[in-house]
Amino acid sequence: MNNRTKINIQKSANEIYEAFVDPEKIGNFWFSASSERWGEGKTITLRYDEYNAQGDIYIKEIHENEKVVFEWAGSRPVTINFFPADNGGTIVEVIEEGFDRDDEHLIDLLLDNKEGWVYMLTCLKGYMEFGVSLRAALVK
Repeated sequence: MNNRTKINIQKSANEIYEAFVDPEKIGNFWFSASSERWGEGKTITLRYDEYNAQGDIYIKEIHENEKVVFEWAGSRPVTINFFPADNGGTIVEVIEEGFDRDDEHLIDLLLDNKEGWVYMLTCLKGYMEFGVSLRAALVK
């Protein structure tokens, strides 16, 4: 089972890719902070100041301006793809895999997961296209 979420952003794949991998930029749309620049084979610590929380991801694969594959610590793999859009922008696609179809809470997990990716991508669009940071606007 996987969850796929997409959005069209009117910026180049390079600009969007850099927003993810550059620790100075990621805080404008997703996590508060990233421990270092993302690179293949690295373990990156991501922080959420609003929740006083942090967690690690392991970068499994990077193809500059095309794809980032990481795994949450001990959990599901996530692929972020960057595709050219017909209108000159970029389609950003997030696929999170590995949900257990036999989990009695599967529907709740998928809905919560989808909500998170939609929110992150919406914040990314706001940051990339309009220079606004919506990242901490919705704190559960």
